[in-house]
Amino acid sequence: MITVRVPAKVNVQLGVGGLRADGYHDLANVFFAVALGDEVTATAATPGEGVTLSCSGPDAAAVPLDDSNLAARAARLLAAHHGLAAPDVRLHIAKAIPVAGGMAGGSADGAAALIACDALWGLRTPFETLLELAAELGSDVPFALVGGVALGRGRGEILEPLPVGGTFHWVFAVADGGLSTPAVFRECDRLRDEAGTGSTDTEVPTPDADPALLAALADGDAVALAAALANDLQQAALSLRPALADTLRAGTEAGAIGALVSGSGPTCAFLTKDADSAAAVAEALRASGACRTAHATYGPVAGAGIPA
Repeated sequence: MITVRVPAKVNVQLGVGGLRADGYHDLANVFFAVALGDEVTATAATPGEGVTLSCSGPDAAAVPLDDSNLAARAARLLAAHHGLAAPDVRLHIAKAIPVAGGMAGGSADGAAALIACDALWGLRTPFETLLELAAELGSDVPFALVGGVALGRGRGEILEPLPVGGTFHWVFAVADGGLSTPAVFRECDRLRDEAGTGSTDTEVPTPDADPALLAALADGDAVALAAALANDLQQAALSLRPALADTLRAGTEAGAIGALVSGSGPTCAFLTKDADSAAAVAEALRASGACRTAHATYGPVAGAGIPA
């Protein structure tokens, strides 16, 4: 039995380019791994049992336990890469990352399953190969392996680790229900067309990382990072879920120094000055009625790995 812990992410910058011919968008995506995370446990199964999934945690009922789950797909992809025709493994997901919340919980589980199955089956797959397999699974999966802070280009899968000068303290406000990432991207394109700026990659400039944001991360300066937080999908997420504006307002009024929708939402992320402030903001958000619950945490942390 192998257990792997894997972090959630927040996008401290999510710059979205125009719609490409292949249906994707070029991104300048500054991923930041936080201590809020899932655990995936891989256990040997009897021959012929195949890949089976189970899940526990507050959002367990919302987690698909079929072939659409990235953990199951990861196990099968790894087995196929090594010529294992019929992988037999039981995967259990202890779920803490919000489901469909813009924090890459499904991608995190896919990354964790790669690490867990690789160890369980004694494959010793090179890390670079695991990254390639992760990119096949989805744009956010490679970062869940890498962790820390990294700039993602292309669809987000081409990663460049970034220097960070300290620990940052966060609060995540979890909404009721999720948002579909493809739906949020479509709404972003629609809003751009409606505004007359165009939405294709020939009309929208290719995004790049904000130098002020990179400097704030390197300096460990929470106030400067708060001022530089940016998400090109936020307007689309607010268009589809207007109540998120109330959540952002509640967290800011409670003392957060920075606020944004995390990724495609609907989880909202709040940056605070320190751990005490994070605890106070989380408590205020839970009492506000503007979210289902709120979690205080910190980062950056390492990517998917087997706890010591």
